[in-house]
Amino acid sequence: MPRTYIDRQNGRNKQASAIAVSAGAPDANKIVGTGADGKLDASLLPNGIGQDVQSFVASEAISGGALINIHAGGMRNADATAEGREANGFVLAGVANGASGNVYFDGTISGLAGLTVGSRYYMSETAGELTAVPVAGTGKVDQCVGVATSATTLSFEPEDPITLA
Repeated sequence: MPRTYIDRQNGRNKQASAIAVSAGAPDANKIVGTGADGKLDASLLPNGIGQDVQSFVASEAISGGALINIHAGGMRNADATAEGREANGFVLAGVANGASGNVYFDGTISGLAGLTVGSRYYMSETAGELTAVPVAGTGKVDQCVGVATSATTLSFEPEDPITLA
């Protein structure tokens, strides 16, 4: 439920609601409130400030927390099985095949399980997943994607992928 306040409009007091999402100029001079997650929506921030996120169409089903590869057809699960499927970002929520979803290019992947704090994690051969053990084998792609900051979160900081010989 949005917070309300008393606003003076045309010489009269009126109750108004704080906005959690901005539509741009029509929302000028309005009071801002946080969303259901307790955070400011990116639409309330100036360009260049906030999370590095972009919407893409999924070319396959993607689970929440998955590592993502951006390609000409949109986004797909990243995996270490072949060159060209390196992790460029991640999703926080699952995305159905053919649907649009937000890809984050930096930040924290949450909702994971079983991570060891301080350990480095790598792109897995299993689509969209990560592993604590780097891959091995000719043609496989070794890419460290970040460090666990808790048992359920990973600080996503991908390194350049290396195709193994």
